[in-house]
Amino acid sequence: MEMQRGAFMRGTDKMVIKDIEKPKAGKGKVVVSIEYVGICGSDVHYYHSGRCGAYEVDLSQDFMLGHECGGVIAEVGEGVTGLKVGDKVALEPGITCGNCEFCKAGKYNLCPDVIFLATPPVQGCNMEFIEYPQEYCFKLPEHLSTREGALIEPLSVGMHAANQGNVGVGDTVVILGAGCIGLTTLLACRAHGCGTVIVSDLVDARLDKAKELGADHVLNGKNCDVIEEIRRITGGRLADKVFETAGSPVTIRQTPFAAGRGATVTLVGISVQPEIEFNFAQVMDKELSIQSVFRYRNIYPRAIAAVASGAVNVKGIVTHEFDFDHIQDAYDEAVNNKTDLVKAVIKVK
Repeated sequence: MEMQRGAFMRGTDKMVIKDIEKPKAGKGKVVVSIEYVGICGSDVHYYHSGRCGAYEVDLSQDFMLGHECGGVIAEVGEGVTGLKVGDKVALEPGITCGNCEFCKAGKYNLCPDVIFLATPPVQGCNMEFIEYPQEYCFKLPEHLSTREGALIEPLSVGMHAANQGNVGVGDTVVILGAGCIGLTTLLACRAHGCGTVIVSDLVDARLDKAKELGADHVLNGKNCDVIEEIRRITGGRLADKVFETAGSPVTIRQTPFAAGRGATVTLVGISVQPEIEFNFAQVMDKELSIQSVFRYRNIYPRAIAAVASGAVNVKGIVTHEFDFDHIQDAYDEAVNNKTDLVKAVIKVK
């Protein structure tokens, strides 16, 4: 039996690396040698709090995090076509049933029976090798790195958000939250041809990164009244499209006030609070449209094409990289360093 190394959370705020069985490629599947895994906000919630939204880790057992990964095909199983050993790939982490009404309608992100990496009880991909269905392995062009491949997943969330918000050429966009998903939403909105982009956050390093990636105006909510600043920047018109990407009750409440008349509000961030006070008088008075985002659908090929063409510089969101042996340090840094960490990735090999 061949073995590999895998990293697991043991309780909260503790990571252990142990030997586990290395997989073999079954029919219609491949084995991917994982080279990079991103640390997502949901991973941080699970690691530090044991839960994210409606999902909770069974803390009596070791649990593997990680769902943003890129790697190289190491083995192909019987019946695999279109992929060969040595191909670089990005893995879409949700394996759906293909038979429910949502899958058949093309809205497979809403499949009730999805198996999604690192969403309890499904184990993640913080390991050296993973067996995976060929349909969810997307080949990367030769000039893209597997590090960029690992970032296709969060980029897909941002692209789905821009699609849900129906961002158009010249739109004034407000993004509340400049974490990884706020930044990928910014990149996607820019690729859609939007006009002015205003980004708010509480962390200067994130705002600096937003500015670097194309924001026209950045606002630190600690230092100003965000809504009044948006009003001033837009000459009182406010935003055509508002995206909430932080999952904070404060920014969720701000969304209808940042939106102009007839605007669209898109809720992207996942809040740990199931019930949040919301001003529906603003919604009704302005005839706002409210959209929401749950992961993404039918995005991976487009996201890869956008990065490959240079239309989106997704590698620009990464601020920290750690090797696999220091994965505990990586997660601790993601939990505790709110000063300058925006996006961390793990270099597995």
